[in-house]
Amino acid sequence: MEMSGSTVPSFIRRFWRGAQLELRMLGLVILLALALSLVSPHFSTPVNLYNLMDQTVTIGIASIGASLVILTGGIDLAVGSILGISAILLGISFGNWGIGAIGGIAVCLLTGTLAGSVSGFLVAKAGLAPFVATLGLMTIGRSQCYVMSNAKSISTLPRFVEELGNAEFLGIPINFLCLLSFYLVTWLFLNRTKTGRSIYAIGSNEEAARLAGIAVDRTKILCYSLSGFGAAVAGIFLAGRILSVDVVAGTGMEMDAIASVVIGGGSLSGGRGSIIGTFMGVLVLVLIRNGLNLMKVNAYWQGTAVGLVIVAALLVERLFRKGRD
Repeated sequence: MEMSGSTVPSFIRRFWRGAQLELRMLGLVILLALALSLVSPHFSTPVNLYNLMDQTVTIGIASIGASLVILTGGIDLAVGSILGISAILLGISFGNWGIGAIGGIAVCLLTGTLAGSVSGFLVAKAGLAPFVATLGLMTIGRSQCYVMSNAKSISTLPRFVEELGNAEFLGIPINFLCLLSFYLVTWLFLNRTKTGRSIYAIGSNEEAARLAGIAVDRTKILCYSLSGFGAAVAGIFLAGRILSVDVVAGTGMEMDAIASVVIGGGSLSGGRGSIIGTFMGVLVLVLIRNGLNLMKVNAYWQGTAVGLVIVAALLVERLFRKGRD
């Protein structure tokens, strides 16, 4: 669909050209919601809508960092294990070390950021392939989750974290409002700052970006560090939501985060995608899983259904891109 003619204001035409992907994704989210409301009478209930917002938070936060990394042409497979080890250290530092809520949260965030920085250093400075570097960090992190927790769940958490997972404002979960604010800040960062535009440039053509004077290595390390930081934040919200930290916390989260970016129109080769598209991708994943649960679809089949939707989304987007070329 093309918008043309002098009757259409120029700012609307610019918006349409720049936001076609996001608008298509919004349309898909609305269609999914309408279809699920027709299939299941429980979908539109206040309780389920509240649960949908609550379920969006953890994967939504983790997907922000994954989106930044993918925009540079990289990939971060360590998101889930960083989430797990950061959350476990939150519980250990608060319960065993007695450093208080602020200290425990600081340890959690510092752990995630440092772990992400290590991934970024291995990719940018050591020259390792992102898949290999982050796969190694994923394995190490998951192993340390078992070692540090002694393979046991941790239920001693700061009261602030517990309240964060259950508080609400005007019937909306506080953690969901935090999620929206994170996406707004990331959108401003990517679209209104020099570093944000540099991320797109690196993903589009790394050598050209380097020749243009962009600090490619430093920017890559920043993106991986932010991905680790985001994983740690997601771990805090997950712990507050379930009121404990399990040794397998975050398992598979990296796949959900990457899938959200891809469904939202992000290119695994880098340089193409948007944070709004990623958010829409998160909503699509959460809606599908919620709908399958409401329809009592066997849990073993749910992964198949989600995988088919991911493949279909990629094929549809490829057809749209071919039509524009």
